[in-house]
Amino acid sequence: MFNNLTERLETAFKNLKGEAKINELNIANTVKDIRRALIDADVNYKIAKEFTDKVKDKAIGEKVLNAISPGQLMVKIVQDELTDLMGGTEASFDISGNPAIILIAGLQGSGKTTFSGKLANYLKTQKGKSPLLVAADIYRPAAIDQLTVLAEQIGVDIYSERENKDAVSIAQNAIKEAKSKNKNVIIIDTAGRLAIDEAMMTEVANIKSAVNPSEILFVVDSMTGQDAVNTAKAFNDRLDFSGVVLTKLDGDTRGGAALSIKYTVNKPIKFVSSGEKMETLDVFYPDRMAQRILGMGDIATLVEKAQAQFDEEQAKKLEKKIRKNQFDFQDFLDQLQQIKKMGNLKDLMGMIPGVGKAIKDVDISDDAFKGVEAIIQSMTPEERGNPDLIDQKRKVRIAKGCGKDIADVNAFMKQFDQMRQMMKMMNKMPMGFGGKMPGMRR
Repeated sequence: MFNNLTERLETAFKNLKGEAKINELNIANTVKDIRRALIDADVNYKIAKEFTDKVKDKAIGEKVLNAISPGQLMVKIVQDELTDLMGGTEASFDISGNPAIILIAGLQGSGKTTFSGKLANYLKTQKGKSPLLVAADIYRPAAIDQLTVLAEQIGVDIYSERENKDAVSIAQNAIKEAKSKNKNVIIIDTAGRLAIDEAMMTEVANIKSAVNPSEILFVVDSMTGQDAVNTAKAFNDRLDFSGVVLTKLDGDTRGGAALSIKYTVNKPIKFVSSGEKMETLDVFYPDRMAQRILGMGDIATLVEKAQAQFDEEQAKKLEKKIRKNQFDFQDFLDQLQQIKKMGNLKDLMGMIPGVGKAIKDVDISDDAFKGVEAIIQSMTPEERGNPDLIDQKRKVRIAKGCGKDIADVNAFMKQFDQMRQMMKMMNKMPMGFGGKMPGMRR
């Protein structure tokens, strides 16, 4: 995500490296490079020019503190302006109704149905809500089936009427169903088209009038760049939606949609989504996204993802086992499973400051842990709970069971033993671990 833009901005800031102070000449050169970087990222020229004009105005005449170099100051100015361009602060999300009604709109292929499932999962797991998914796409044959599969996957109810070809009445009937089953949030997945047409716009506008939703979310494929912004404007003119959802961010290296859409339609980005996993949905924070664009990582989001997946009581038990040097293979496997639920592995690592740039050309698959998991799963429960039991004979059996070479098993056992020794040494330090395991709060 944003790899190309990040690299281009880093190159622009290098113009100020070694400069004793900011002046109009070096600012002009840097700003010119920033503008080109934004345009190459598929940001509209007018937006790019207005953005860089603001950066230039702020930079000229700034007094550089002794502790801050001109380059650092320019990064800070650009960070602040990027944050402002994308909305400034986190946008509110209204789920106060009973039931709260959320209408999902967008073009076909933008990821509406997958997002609907992710949103239901988010509201259920993070907000304690009882959502009802509504299949109001009466045109795409597989739409109901897809939403049904997602609903089963995350354990929520779905409302559909396969023979009814009136999306408005389906939505209205779904509200009655929700009230009868005490569902407090309704998520209506509407039909899309390959391009904007009057029939689609009329239908979704009629659904809006009939159900009076508390939120109307426009879902847009971020990979379509400036076209996504133009589509958003057309939808907003008819629907006056309350917020934007950017999907497929893991496939976009430009970022033009994220940077342009708020400016163009004056509606906030509320969620960002990447991948197919139901857990890969994030609230949009403009300041955090600005940090990521500038290669600063996003520790706050990484910590929140960890806290969402790691149970506090389990974390306490795990910490006790580590302190007693009783960390075993089952504990290790459990931790791997929790990490996998947090999302795309490379995206997670990119949230660590400095790591994103280092791994930008490295192919990190979500299957990276499969070999280790196979080894542990080939052990007996007794062996998982007592690593010291595993002798050479057991290693040979484990290797055959998981289809690995004995060398692979030996290498993993050695690495695991080194990790346990490191934990043991940390326990002997005066302050012990000093902190908490992921997910634990002080």
